[in-house]
Amino acid sequence: MVVEIEGVVLHLAHPDELPARWVGQDEPLRQLLAAWLIVDPQDLPMNPRLVGKPGVGKTTLAYAGAKRLRRDVYIMQATVDTRPEDLLVTPVIEGAGRLRYVASPLVTAMIRGGVVILDEGNRMSEKSWASLAPLLDARRYVESIVAGVKIKAHPDFRFVATLNDDASTFDLPEYIHSRLQPQILIDFPERDEEYRILKENLPFGEERILQYVTDFLQHAHAADERYTVRDGINVARFAMKLQSELPHFDEHRALETALLETLGEEARRYVPRVRA
Repeated sequence: MVVEIEGVVLHLAHPDELPARWVGQDEPLRQLLAAWLIVDPQDLPMNPRLVGKPGVGKTTLAYAGAKRLRRDVYIMQATVDTRPEDLLVTPVIEGAGRLRYVASPLVTAMIRGGVVILDEGNRMSEKSWASLAPLLDARRYVESIVAGVKIKAHPDFRFVATLNDDASTFDLPEYIHSRLQPQILIDFPERDEEYRILKENLPFGEERILQYVTDFLQHAHAADERYTVRDGINVARFAMKLQSELPHFDEHRALETALLETLGEEARRYVPRVRA
């Protein structure tokens, strides 16, 4: 799909489709939807940030919220190498010296009235965040120096950033921090929620394996360890694959092998008792 803005033709990105469904904590989802709500014709949607450890489901939550609004979802992965033009419009040589201007997922969402998820936003530099400053306040536009156009956000456009709570990230600039409000914290789920998340992602999983992995995760959470349900899904999947490929592995051996080879030796301290 292409659109023309101020005489410049922009090629738009395709929306993302994820095989994901939010299971568990309802309050963070409702807080996200509340932040996007418009309560008066003079009101504007907020730009929330979802904060939590890697793997707790921040992106899944954002995606679920967007789908509740019945909007197309565009995911923009931030890295330390993300440049302002990556966030906005990228020029691509199209032959015979001609340039083709390609809109990022973020700009596409702005134009089409979709939802953009800026994933792992605190891996991004201040220079890149600066290019989004006018989008995240009452102005709601971006300016592409590369394409020479100002792009205004559709009224239905919504923004959310996910931020990892770990040591491998940058601090947000203060002027961006104040624009990314509210902060919605995503914590480790309770036991029954964690089990349901595992069951949702592994509907073919054996009950004993899912219970074992749930117990492991809950023991790790109690010690404030970093292991998340994403790790648990990988452990359970690998255990089932080991049993299928190596029939001489009993369930206990498959689980312990999967745990150690997926998460490392330090995970051994949280190995649960095998249920009878």
